[in-house]
Amino acid sequence: MSKERGGVFARGEEFLKLFSRGAEFTKEILTENARLRSRLTRIETAQTSAAQDPDDWEKLREELSGRIESLEVERDGVLERLREVEGENQHFAERYVEIEDENNALANLYVASFQLHSTLDLSEVLKIILEIVINLIGAEVFAVYVVDEKTNRLEAVASEGQPLIAFPAVPTGSGVIGTCVASGDTWCGDARGSEDLSAPIACIPLRIEDQSIGAIAIYSLLQQKQRFTPLDHELFTLLAGHAATAIFSSRLFAHSERKLSTIQGFIDLLTK
Repeated sequence: MSKERGGVFARGEEFLKLFSRGAEFTKEILTENARLRSRLTRIETAQTSAAQDPDDWEKLREELSGRIESLEVERDGVLERLREVEGENQHFAERYVEIEDENNALANLYVASFQLHSTLDLSEVLKIILEIVINLIGAEVFAVYVVDEKTNRLEAVASEGQPLIAFPAVPTGSGVIGTCVASGDTWCGDARGSEDLSAPIACIPLRIEDQSIGAIAIYSLLQQKQRFTPLDHELFTLLAGHAATAIFSSRLFAHSERKLSTIQGFIDLLTK
C-alpha cells in the first residue's frame, strides 16, 4: 500500500500548493482594495477643500478626471485578477472533491484487501471480490473467471446480475476475455453496457507475477455510473493483484487440505 499512500500524499501536496496560491492572490486583492480606499479618502478630502475655494475647482476637476481614469484602469485590472482567482478557486474545489473521492476509494480498497487476505475459504474470497467490484467499481453485471489447468479454459466461478450458468466457458487466448488473460493486459471498451456475455465492456486479468490465473469480466455498470474514471483504472490494477493472490492462496489451501485428508485416510487404513 506504500505506492497508494505515496500517491495520496502527492495529491495532497498538490492541493496545498494550489490553495496557497489562491491565498496569495486573495491577500494581494485585499491590499489593493485598502490602497484604493485610501486614495478615495484623499480625493474626497480634496473635493471638500475645492468646494470651499471655487477658483481652484477647474484645476481639481482635471486632476480628478485623470485620477478617475487611472483608478478605472486599476479597477479593471483588479477585477480581472479577481476573476482569475475565482476560476482557480473553482479548480481547487473540484480537485478537493476528486482527492476526497480518491482517498475514500483507496481507504475502502485497503479495508477490502485486508478482508480478502483474512480468509482462505474460496467461497468467502469470491464473495468479497463481488462486493468490491460492486461497491468500488460500480459494476452491475459481471463474472469472475478462473483458469481450469486441465482444460486450459476460463470457467466462471462467481457472478452478479446473471446466473453463473449463463456465463460461457472461454478458451484461453480466444475472444476478449481469453485474449486479455493470455496477454495480461486490462481491456476497456464502451461503458454503455453489453448484453453479449462473450463481449464484456471491461476485462481485468488476475495475475500473480507473470502468470494469469483468471479474469473479472464486466458487462454493465450501475445506473448512476456513466463511465470508467482514471481512478477505476488504478483500482483495476490493485484489485487484479490482490484478488489473484487471494484466489490462488485459497485454492492452494483447499488442494493441500484435500491431500492431507487423503493421506490421513490412508494412514488410518494402514494403522487399523
